[in-house]
Amino acid sequence: MRVSGFTFVRNAIRYDYPLRESLLSLMPLCDEVVVAVGRSDDDTLDLVRSLDDGRLKIVETVWDDALREGGRVLAQQTDIALSHCTGDWCIYLQADEVLHEEDGPKLRAAIDAAHDDPRVEALLMRYLHFYGSYDHIGAGRQWYRQEIRAVRRADGVVSWGDAQGFRRREGERFEKLRARRTDVRVFHYGWVKHPRVQMEKQRAANRLWHDDEWIERNIPDDEMFDYASAYELVPYRGSHPAVMRERIEESRAWSGGFDPRRMRRKPARMRLTDWIESRTGWRIGEYRNFIEV
Repeated sequence: MRVSGFTFVRNAIRYDYPLRESLLSLMPLCDEVVVAVGRSDDDTLDLVRSLDDGRLKIVETVWDDALREGGRVLAQQTDIALSHCTGDWCIYLQADEVLHEEDGPKLRAAIDAAHDDPRVEALLMRYLHFYGSYDHIGAGRQWYRQEIRAVRRADGVVSWGDAQGFRRREGERFEKLRARRTDVRVFHYGWVKHPRVQMEKQRAANRLWHDDEWIERNIPDDEMFDYASAYELVPYRGSHPAVMRERIEESRAWSGGFDPRRMRRKPARMRLTDWIESRTGWRIGEYRNFIEV
């Protein structure tokens, strides 16, 4: 059985994505890693090439910036990368997601078990969403808990929505994949950047969903991103992936000033549903883009 890794990226250096760390966490698990590198305003392509690993397969692309609805260009770029994979199973990470080396054996074991069970089309991984610093993670329904990050390569499997998950195309319909839960963690670092970079990244990211008029109305013309815009955080006491060590140390100059006590107050309905979840484990109305098996 062969395993492929795949991702897409553009302007990783400009927007401070942990792309190098993401790829380094993926490569030990894979026979090949496909990277769809969009034409960038920085040296992202050279960064990927500098890893100089025979398992890397680089596909150069040009993003269609006219696709400004629902983040469709992200799914398009994901599908390009997936189309170049040759493995029986394919592990997907976005450029701000990193796997922990301790979870590698768990993931390979989960793929081996799923490969022998034709009911299983995908594997779910659980998310740790870091916010403001590497010492705090998001809590409550504001943050999704799990998503498909490994798929059995098969005809019709495509990226869904804004590339958060996957579905299977059946004619004109798109069917949810049958997915098995794992205990593998995805360390999501998309909300840990210098406030100036985070603000620039937010403006650029929103252009993938909205027109210029919407951005002018809804995105503040500030120099620094306001990290008080989340609702609830909890301290993170565990270890980070080893590949992140240098990046985390370099962040201390700015992340040390982050104050998690400045978060916004939750709306009453969210406080109630989060309270129910804390007592029962049931997240009311949770979005589930899969059928769990």
